[in-house]
Amino acid sequence: MEDPQADSSISFLPHLEAKIRQTHNLARLLTKYAEQLLEEYVQQQGDPFGMPGFSPPRLSLAGLSGPSPSHAGLPLSERLRLDAAALGALPALLDAVRRHQAELNPRSPRLQRSLEEAARQARALGAAVETVLAALGSAARGPGPEHSATTALSTANSAASIFSAKVLGLQVCGLYGEWVNRTEGDLSQLVHGGVA
Repeated sequence: MEDPQADSSISFLPHLEAKIRQTHNLARLLTKYAEQLLEEYVQQQGDPFGMPGFSPPRLSLAGLSGPSPSHAGLPLSERLRLDAAALGALPALLDAVRRHQAELNPRSPRLQRSLEEAARQARALGAAVETVLAALGSAARGPGPEHSATTALSTANSAASIFSAKVLGLQVCGLYGEWVNRTEGDLSQLVHGGVA
């Protein structure tokens, strides 16, 4: 008779490869949704957001920034941990942007639904990446900095703060796209490089 533990470790590998492919496919799909979200967001903000050459100021967003240029040089498991942490912080930020848009653009329920869906998608992709990390024996570092990140999105009623809220929303939608793209690229290395 064969050793049952040997069979379970052999059968685990195809399951892990399937989970990685499934997570990669989700990330690839979400890159398209992220592009659509950014376009939709820009369309709803009015001038100067949709104007050619508009370069919004980069506002400080506590708790989350874009992937650093050194990200690609990190070990794959560390990159996936950073991906999972960023994806963990994004839902609260996207929800805050959705609430602001409900006030600033109450006649654009489609954008609000898209932001709500993006928050769910980020949550799902983050959980899937954490599952892959756990299966690879690399645990994620725990919850992201949601509470500190969302405080940066609080606004007052002045015109300057409305513009700042729109710029921060643009930045959050952009970060969503950047992190989904980065996650897809990192998972692609696992898919094409193999699990072992």
